[in-house]
Amino acid sequence: MRRYLVVGNQTLGSDQLREKIRGALDAGPSSFHVVVPASHPPGSWTEGQVTKMAGERLDEALAAFRELGAEVSGEVGDASPVRAIGDVLITDPEPFDEIILSTLPPGPSRWLHQDVLHRVRRTFAVPVTHVVAVAEHTGAAPA
Repeated sequence: MRRYLVVGNQTLGSDQLREKIRGALDAGPSSFHVVVPASHPPGSWTEGQVTKMAGERLDEALAAFRELGAEVSGEVGDASPVRAIGDVLITDPEPFDEIILSTLPPGPSRWLHQDVLHRVRRTFAVPVTHVVAVAEHTGAAPA
């Protein structure tokens, strides 16, 4: 069974990411672990608010992926997507076959401005697929 680590925030409910999950499921037995970095939105916020927003996104993603027939688990991670990925890779006893990094398009994506895609590819010995998705309109931090 192939294991996928899915990393996203605003884009977890996107059609583009759902299509990637469907493709993985069509390719054979697969399981998914979703990590939602607790990214800080613009403006004023508390850690509790940020964690709550990330948890709500996680719950929605888990439900949506289960509706597709996926075996899925997940967690809220560090605000830094690179650290969040590293934390999962260190603590999860089973290796992942692929990291799926879902971001907004260049321009609005803070993660791309922070060079997250290249940093993840350089830091971890796991293949990375980048899914560029259209954001849901929820007012959360750009990913």
